[in-house]
Formats: sequence, structure tokens, C-alpha cells
Amino acid sequence: MKIATMIGIGAAAGLVWIAAAQQEHHSMEHGHGKGGMRHGPMSMMGTLPEEVGAAGRDLSSARIDLGRMLYYDPRLSSGRDVSCNSCHPLDKYGVDGKARSSGHKGQLGGRNAPTVYNAAGHVAQFWDGRAADVEEQAKGPVMNPVEMAMSSPADVEKTLQSIPGYVKAFRKAFPGEKDPVTFDNMAIAIGAFERKLVTPSRWDRWLKGDSGALSAEEMDGWHVFHMAGCQTCHSGPFAGGQVYRKLGQVHGYPDLNDAGRFDVTKKEEDRGVFKVPSLRNVAKTGPWFHDGSITSLEDAIRLMAHHQLGRELTSAEVRSLVAFLNSLTGDLPRGYIRPPKLPADGM
Repeated sequence: MKIATMIGIGAAAGLVWIAAAQQEHHSMEHGHGKGGMRHGPMSMMGTLPEEVGAAGRDLSSARIDLGRMLYYDPRLSSGRDVSCNSCHPLDKYGVDGKARSSGHKGQLGGRNAPTVYNAAGHVAQFWDGRAADVEEQAKGPVMNPVEMAMSSPADVEKTLQSIPGYVKAFRKAFPGEKDPVTFDNMAIAIGAFERKLVTPSRWDRWLKGDSGALSAEEMDGWHVFHMAGCQTCHSGPFAGGQVYRKLGQVHGYPDLNDAGRFDVTKKEEDRGVFKVPSLRNVAKTGPWFHDGSITSLEDAIRLMAHHQLGRELTSAEVRSLVAFLNSLTGDLPRGYIRPPKLPADGM
């Protein structure tokens, strides 16, 4: 699809959403839609599931427990000093707060590390969508020479097979397999753990009928969100993560040197195109954008409105949007993400 066509579709969709939002605002002012499941544009967002399942993906406790250990274990890195949790710390909403994360021997990654929370529900993984799901994504950093820098899948398997506790855990998580300690099974287990990294928020409580879950200011922000056309891209239960868009869709984005999805597809229309990020926990996951160059949520909102929607927001509108986005901050599943005791090295 050509970029010009994408822009046209986005603009048309925006008009539809604006009209729907105006109708919804009218209904709210006249007392309609109170209590119960919300209707109209609000219900199009949807509440988060308890877990993100997928066909053929076993989310057994044994597999999740194994995935949790692997997520926290730095022995999956060449220098035995970098784990998944190093760049995606679960007690900090899955981000390390850096523009670009540091990996093997202090090397910096090429893009900002996005949060792992709710990521299993996205259409694909990474900014450019090069991995189909969280299981495939889990393999990437382990083998990336800048990140965890393991030399080969066989090297990963050798490391895991040398740890008796992992051999036992893999057998329990993958019963019936003759040789369960494999690179693929490592990724499947990490994916199983990540599929339950879901963070419902006050927004979900409101959608389910708790009329006191959102403040008046947050509700104002919701209406600005729709009137501006934000939901043309940030829709669904994850408030994003479902489509790709060119950065600078209406007004060109300055100094954009990252080719984005073009590196994956080699299609010219995908140059500068990225997966739209989820807005879940967005107030906690800065710095923002693919390069981590934006350090203020207010600035991120203004830039998106200008470059993607062709709108110049007022200061009051920005404040309202910040308030609404804060309602998407969920509670961390503290028990689920508690660092496990890792199996000891073999003797």
C-alpha cells in the first residue's frame, strides 16, 4: 500500500472516529451510557485479557516457571551479565529508562527497548515487526552480537544442558520430548511467561462499569483523544500495537535516518514505517519513540498530533491527554514477576 493511500485511509478513519466521539460526548452529557459495559468508541478500545493465549501455546505452570527463570538469567548471555530483565526490568514497567539499552561489553542497541508488558497482544514484535510473536522475539536478543551475544543456538543449549536444574525444569515443562533442552523450547518458555505480563488499569475498570474509576479530567482527556483522531492508530484493548504507520504521516518527521520496516520488507513504501506502540503504561515507559529521543510525554503528544494527525494541540488539550494516558497505567503483577531462585551451575 502506498504511503499516500495510507494517509488518505487514516484521514477518513479519523473523521469517522471524530463523528463517533462527538455522538458519545453528547450521550455522556445527557446521562446515557452510564454503568455496565461502555458502548461506541469507548468499547472499541476493549479491556485487557488476563493472558494473551495463542493456538498451540501451552501456558502450563511448569512452562511459565521455566520461562520466568530464563527471563531473569544472565547466563543466557555471552558475558553472563545480561538478561532479558536487564533491558526490560519488570519492576519498572518493562523498560530501563534509557534512550538505547546497553548490552554485551556495553554496546548500545540501535533502537529504544520497548516494554514487554502487554506485548504478546501486538500484531508483531520489535519496532519493525520482524518477529511474529513473543516466542520468536525471545530468540533475537540472545543471538544479537550487540545485546546478549551468544555465538549460536547450540551454544545456548550447551549452557542450559550444563545446569542440572534447567535440565529438570525443561523435562517438566516439555514432557514426552526426548531432548527437551533446545533453543526453540527456551524461547517457547520465555514466551509463555510473557503472555501473562498483562497490566489492567483503571481504564479497564471504567469500561467494565465502575463509573468512579476515572476523574473528570481523565474523561475530558478521553474525548480529546477521540476528537483529535488518536484512535485511528491507538485502538483495541492494547491501545495500539496492531498496525504500522509512517513516522511523519502528515508532516514529515525531521532527521529520520532509521529506515524502519523497510529493513524487513525491502519495500520502498515501508521506509520510515514503524509498528504503532501501545499506550498501555505509556506514562511509565519513557523516553519515547523508536530512538528514545523524546523525554517529555507532553512533547511526545504534541509531536504525534503534528506529524501524524496534522493538528496543533492547545496546552489544555495536552494536559487532558496526559491525564487520560495516566489512566492507562496498570498495576504491576508483583507476585508473578518476583525474581525466582535460579538453578545452580553444574559441578
